Amino acid sequence: MFVALGVLAGAAVLVPTARRWLMHRVGTPRASEPFDGHVYRVGKAVIAERRCEQPRATVIVMHGFVADMRYFTHHYREPDVQLILLTSCDYHLPITDPREEPAPWAKVPSEPEGTISHDAAVLVQALEHLPRTDVVRVHGHSRGGAVVLEAAKLRPDLFERVEVVLEAPVLPQARPYRSLTPSQFWLLPFLIPLWRLAPIAKHNRGAWGPLENARKRELIMAFPFNPKRVATMMANLRDIEAWSQARDASLFGNVRRGTVLVPGKDRVLESASMRESAGRAKPGLDVVELDGCSHFVLWDRPDAMPVLAHPPERSTGSE
Repeated sequence: MFVALGVLAGAAVLVPTARRWLMHRVGTPRASEPFDGHVYRVGKAVIAERRCEQPRATVIVMHGFVADMRYFTHHYREPDVQLILLTSCDYHLPITDPREEPAPWAKVPSEPEGTISHDAAVLVQALEHLPRTDVVRVHGHSRGGAVVLEAAKLRPDLFERVEVVLEAPVLPQARPYRSLTPSQFWLLPFLIPLWRLAPIAKHNRGAWGPLENARKRELIMAFPFNPKRVATMMANLRDIEAWSQARDASLFGNVRRGTVLVPGKDRVLESASMRESAGRAKPGLDVVELDGCSHFVLWDRPDAMPVLAHPPERSTGSE
């Protein structure tokens, strides 16, 4: 009896202690890649600007939950595109030997770390200070779509001439495909290490869609390693739910033009509620439904992405 009580007492101390340690320890990143450009740190978030001598257009991108900036690099690989890539607060930067540049304009957001509003404040700074062309697209995937909408809410003036692409986005009043129970959420610090052992497994295979694309498979395998801490993942998840419930369709009024891409076979977010929310963005935003497409439109249906506009040609005639 006393032995059993001792074991229970020990577990009552050790389990919460182990949970806290697992939540806050900094994990090891999966991999990094060379990057030809400059890096600007904004607190625990990062803005990376790819080198481009004479850009015809500017694209600012914001990745989704547990993804990283490499989600976009293959699609926007044209050398005449000024590509500006954000990395979420407290995520690993997947760049080998980054060339950091001081940014006198950079201000650490006052919003809580791990929130959509925190990353939105970083996006606003990138949009305000870095574009070198008049043709500007802001592209957000999944949680990154919510970051784009929140940034437009913070500074609607900056979005007056911007095209937005919201790809399989977290939207106001929309829902995830599956929600975690309180007990599942509490157990995440113990479950994430198991996910890292097998990022693609039988129980989560349906979330990823087709995996014939080697680059897609490689980057999905890095998902559980991208946030530095499990606590950051948990903060992201809590805030996604809170943000979706707190925001309404008035948010769409802050963007003037663009496209919402709604995949019909999304197994990360719920397609039906995403479609319903996106419908409230009309007529300002086009809504494109993609039957049979997974959550990762850029990988599975790159043909569905709107064509990036070219700058208007200047008249060469005499006045």
